[in-house]
Amino acid sequence: MEVHSTSGVYLLGIKNSVEEPLLKPAQFAQYTILFIQEGEGIFHADVGAFPFCGPVLLFATPLQVIYLEVSKPFPFTVLQFHGDFYCIEYHQADVGCNGLLFNNIYLEPFVKLSPQESKQFAQLMEQLAEELHAAIPSQMVLQACLQLLLAKSSSIKSRSLSEKQEPTDELMERFRLLLDEHYLHLHKPSDYASLLGLPPNTFTKRITKYFKKTPSLLIQERLILEAKKRLHLTRKSIKEIAYALQFGDEFYFSRFFKKLTGVSPQTFRD
Repeated sequence: MEVHSTSGVYLLGIKNSVEEPLLKPAQFAQYTILFIQEGEGIFHADVGAFPFCGPVLLFATPLQVIYLEVSKPFPFTVLQFHGDFYCIEYHQADVGCNGLLFNNIYLEPFVKLSPQESKQFAQLMEQLAEELHAAIPSQMVLQACLQLLLAKSSSIKSRSLSEKQEPTDELMERFRLLLDEHYLHLHKPSDYASLLGLPPNTFTKRITKYFKKTPSLLIQERLILEAKKRLHLTRKSIKEIAYALQFGDEFYFSRFFKKLTGVSPQTFRD
C-alpha cells in the first residue's frame, strides 16, 4: 500500500515483513520506521548495532544501510515516507522528531513501547493503511496520521530520556557541544582531547564507552549529517557545499560522502 507523486516518486507506504524482511543490508530513499510488536534482535544502521526487544519502534534516515539480525523471524510493519511528502525539518515545531528520532549521531535510533503504547501505534498504522486503501487517498489525512505518529514517538522518547538514571559524564557532554561548534574545522580526535585537557588515549576510551562510537566516527557522522541537510534543504551546488564544509575540493568531498553513506552526494540529492 503506497502513494506516489505525479512524477512517480514514492511518497508514503506501509508493508509487512513478509514483503520486506530486511534480513540483508538495504538502503531506502525514504525515512523508515519499523514497528515491531514482538521479537528481538539487533538493528544495524550504517556502522551502528543496536539490540532491541519488542514492542519497539526503530528509525532510519534516507539511504542509511539498515538490516535486522535475528535468531527467529517475526512479523513487523515497515512505514516509509519521503521528505517531499512530510519534511521533518519544516515541521520540527509540530513533531520535534528531527534530532531525536532521526538525524542524531548520539542517541540509539529506537523507542521502547509499553503494551498500551504498542496498541495505540498499531491503531495508527491501521488508520494509515485504511486511508492508503481508499480509492483516492487523502494526502491531508495521511499527513495528519503520520504527524501524530511522529509526535507520539518523540514524546515517548523525550520522556524515556528524562527518566534515565544513568550518570552523566560532564566532560563527554562538553565534547558533544564542542563537536557541534567546531566540526567544520576540527576533524581530529586529538583536537577535542586537547580542548578537554585529556590524553588522546584516555579521551578515545571515554568517548567510546559513553557514546558507543569512536570519536573519529562521531566527527565523520557530524560532517555527513550537515552535508545531508544542505543537500536536501538548499539549492547550493555540490562544489559550494564542499567548500562550505571546509573540504579542499568537491571530489574529495564526494569520495568522503560516498565512503560513509555508500552513495554520491548527487545520488543522495536526487
